[in-house]
Amino acid sequence: MTTENITTKTAQTTTGRDYREVKDARGRVYRVGESDRQILGRPRWTMVALPWAAMLAISVFEYAFGSAEDTLSEAKHWTSSNTFWVLSVWIFFQAAVSFPTGKLREKGILTSRSAMLIGSVLSLLGFVSLSHAPNITFALIGFGFFGGTGSGLIYSTCVNMVGKWYPERKGGKTGLVNGAFAYGAVPFIFLFQYGFNTSNYRTVLDLVGFYVLAVTLVAGMFFKDPPKNWWPAEVDPLNTAADVKIATAMAKNPPAVRQFTPGEALKTGVIPLMWFCMLCCAGVSIFGISFQVPYAKDIGFGPLIAASSMGVMSVINGTGRGVVGWLSDRLGRQRTLTYVCLTLAVAQFGVLWAGDVRSEWLFLVFAFVSGFAGGAFYPLFAALVPDYFGENNNASNYGMVYSAKLVSGLFGGGLGAMVVDSWGYDGAYAMAGGVSLVAATLSLLLRQPREERAVPVPA
Repeated sequence: MTTENITTKTAQTTTGRDYREVKDARGRVYRVGESDRQILGRPRWTMVALPWAAMLAISVFEYAFGSAEDTLSEAKHWTSSNTFWVLSVWIFFQAAVSFPTGKLREKGILTSRSAMLIGSVLSLLGFVSLSHAPNITFALIGFGFFGGTGSGLIYSTCVNMVGKWYPERKGGKTGLVNGAFAYGAVPFIFLFQYGFNTSNYRTVLDLVGFYVLAVTLVAGMFFKDPPKNWWPAEVDPLNTAADVKIATAMAKNPPAVRQFTPGEALKTGVIPLMWFCMLCCAGVSIFGISFQVPYAKDIGFGPLIAASSMGVMSVINGTGRGVVGWLSDRLGRQRTLTYVCLTLAVAQFGVLWAGDVRSEWLFLVFAFVSGFAGGAFYPLFAALVPDYFGENNNASNYGMVYSAKLVSGLFGGGLGAMVVDSWGYDGAYAMAGGVSLVAATLSLLLRQPREERAVPVPA
């Protein structure tokens, strides 16, 4: 990074901590001198571990729902489409709260701790409402609205927390936290497949709700954001060459030229492009989550293969996010995203092929590939946004991109059910593969906004 025309300002916090604000030649401000322990009272890795635990807990909402669908439909006398629309409404609100939550947090109206605590209570209400819903409308409001809003508050807070505490190496850390949102559901996939029936479904759902409440509530009590523009005391943002890992990550993924507000980020044209790319990826991913188990059963595979395929998908979906996040620090996030989209396309055609030839082992192989690619794009976008637009407004900026899940949830779940009804699984999976190829094409167009002149940035 160039060090020409650097300016430095020394200041002190109200608690007596000294820090400096250094500004590079492009006008970006870095707040240095304060250690993580001075701010948190503990090491910053705890702000990876705590969000990881919370994401682990809320993963049951989305990734285990497909395994519970048959029992819920039978117990509630709902159609398959009714049940999938419950999930689609949940996805809608889970994504919808991301942007407003970010704005409230960045304005200081809502702290990260408050967001977590509110989300914990609403998540409990979601499961209790689904458990005792007398009709589909009650379930749509309870699980869809309350559960979606609660899990959305937790999700957006956890994902955006990591980049703030690890601005110099956010890819792997973001992937680790984001991955917990998938593999945390694995025990519940098998629980809902084998230990969930019409006689005990209310008790099971209530207990799951209290589990989510307990984990997210405890984790959320210790959440705290760093000051704006904060940079680790041990890392010189103007001279990162001393650490090979950091130097490599920042060379492949250079920091944003400045801190963009949501309006400024939107005007670059990159946010809409990211939005459409995520729309395609998330729609295909949600389709796979919703229909892989029903498809396995439809082609005659037993419950073990059906549950195992979803278990494999969830485990690899989660662990793949961490691996891809780490890999993107070394290859570059935009390039890695293109590879992931292409892999997602191959997975859709592969699952369809395995079903056509009635091969259980091929089905599990492509479930593995689908799980990997179907989650790997999330941490890439979560890290790309602060790479392109800075960390200060990341909660809002990423919220705009993540809002693509509002639409993708509808066409991946509810609309996906309609496509399956009309065209069968062959047509639906072929369409999903085509949409993945569109996403790969869009990813090739992503470029970091560049500015030659220095731009004043508020501290």
